[in-house]
Amino acid sequence: MKIQFLGQNCFLFSYKGKNILSDPFYNYQKDKSGFDISAQKIDYLLITHAHGDHIADVKEVLENHPEAQIIGQPEICGHFGHPNSIDINFGGSAKFLDMKISMVPASHTSSFPDGTYGGEPCGYIFRFEGKNVYFAGDTGVMADMEMFPKLFGNIDLAILPIGSHYTMCSRKASFAASELLKTKKVIGCHFDTFPPIEINHDEAKERFAEKNVELVLPKLGETFEI
Repeated sequence: MKIQFLGQNCFLFSYKGKNILSDPFYNYQKDKSGFDISAQKIDYLLITHAHGDHIADVKEVLENHPEAQIIGQPEICGHFGHPNSIDINFGGSAKFLDMKISMVPASHTSSFPDGTYGGEPCGYIFRFEGKNVYFAGDTGVMADMEMFPKLFGNIDLAILPIGSHYTMCSRKASFAASELLKTKKVIGCHFDTFPPIEINHDEAKERFAEKNVELVLPKLGETFEI
């Protein structure tokens, strides 16, 4: 799997010829990432919750890729009314090829920009080829995290928000990674996009190093592989 960071909680996950775009919010910093939605092949849109910085570019994605399927809560899928939707809920999974994407809880809120109810926020576990990637969405620390490695197996990589203010800070995220998720590698997200979530990079890395967890603070447009 290849993972490209496009800002905030927006990532492009590429697996065996299929592309999954999470929480579309790529236009906000497109000048730095160089991401061009019209030049992509998007098979799935994966949405964690309804806040504007997670759905702002859904319409543009579907205009360019009308065959893409939305994966999300029934409320999310119902809001967009897209004919190609996979509406799952907690305990459910979307499946394609040899991958399962399982919905798990997140501790946050969720409403659309107009204030209407957006369903319960969530994260996802990507399960493929004996590996597990935890994509947390926006969340604070929660006891449920301790169950994920017990239920799904070793968490090879966790993608965690670390910007504080709206989500976990680096101290809380490092605790979640080491004590609850038992993972050794974290890609940080939901940081530096706006003034309230700007972070001290050195301090964040020190927090994780103290817990013997590798923290990657991705640059816009940067790609990783697992």
